[in-house]
Amino acid sequence: MKILVTGSAGFIGFHVTQRLLKNGHQVVGFDNLNSYYNPQLKYDRLAETGIPFHKIIDARFVESTTHSGYRFIKMDLTQKGALMDLFRYERFDTVIHLAAQAGVRYSIENPSIYVKSNIEGFLNILEACRHYPVTHLIYASSSSVYGNNKKVPFSIDDRVDNPVSLYAATKKSNELMAYTYSHLFKIPTTGLRFFTVYGPWGRPDMAPSLFTDAIINNRSINVFNNGNMERDFTYIDDIVEGITRISQKIPISEPEEKAPYTLHNIGNSNPIKLMDFITSIEKNLNTKAKKTFLPMQPGDVQKTYADINSLTESVAYSPCTRLDDGVKKFIDWYISYIVKDQFNNKKKMTV
Repeated sequence: MKILVTGSAGFIGFHVTQRLLKNGHQVVGFDNLNSYYNPQLKYDRLAETGIPFHKIIDARFVESTTHSGYRFIKMDLTQKGALMDLFRYERFDTVIHLAAQAGVRYSIENPSIYVKSNIEGFLNILEACRHYPVTHLIYASSSSVYGNNKKVPFSIDDRVDNPVSLYAATKKSNELMAYTYSHLFKIPTTGLRFFTVYGPWGRPDMAPSLFTDAIINNRSINVFNNGNMERDFTYIDDIVEGITRISQKIPISEPEEKAPYTLHNIGNSNPIKLMDFITSIEKNLNTKAKKTFLPMQPGDVQKTYADINSLTESVAYSPCTRLDDGVKKFIDWYISYIVKDQFNNKKKMTV
């Protein structure tokens, strides 16, 4: 198939793109390469898929040097005209929409960015899928839509009317918008609520990278809510496997009046105490962390826990990577990446 992956230079998008290419699909990668975090990590991810940094120019395709079926284009979701042209010329079979402005706490200080990217940008994707029909639109939602839900595990049947951050509100809005377009225009859509994804090439603003960087550099790590938090940490390979299987499970309109729309949680379904996660990082680094215990931050939640029954029933899959195994793979990558980065910086200084 010909598949569009938005956010292909991002953490999840990068791994999904690699899997699709491995499976023999034609892939068009799409990303605006913004500076929410250091863009160098995004360029390095692209380099792993054969996209040379020096050839990237706005709204022009760059051919991969290592994958004949992969092209990348730097573009923003809010460029509606250019997006429509892309869909008109490419005629995608499937769209995997992973591009979004991420970050719970950042949304409190910069709300307008989230409305522009996550709502206006998603509307443009829906409009493009409406006018240039695709067989399936898969899009990223988030476990943050559950807010401070007291009932656990979190089920897709739970009410999600009380988001505690604007980021969560935009993700809930995406689900409502997708349902509307599925109902009105019969666009098959699947929303995926991701639960705390971690692994190699992960975002530097997420806890695994923040903790690891601080421990390696002998700085104290900030432990919020005094460590009394639990997260359904989910390894990236499990997320990618879920997305890959779901992309082939197209929602249908049965009975006829039903919208071809569905939602799934993708999580490990095994909440881990934050202190246990830190302990696993310490063990793999063979170093004890200095800890600064702080109160809960605005927009944060105490616990996440995925009910994955719908995922299992739909595609016979459930995430299975053990925490220690996933953390080890992350730490091994992190150390090799940082060492490589430091070597390259020294080389530049020498030159």
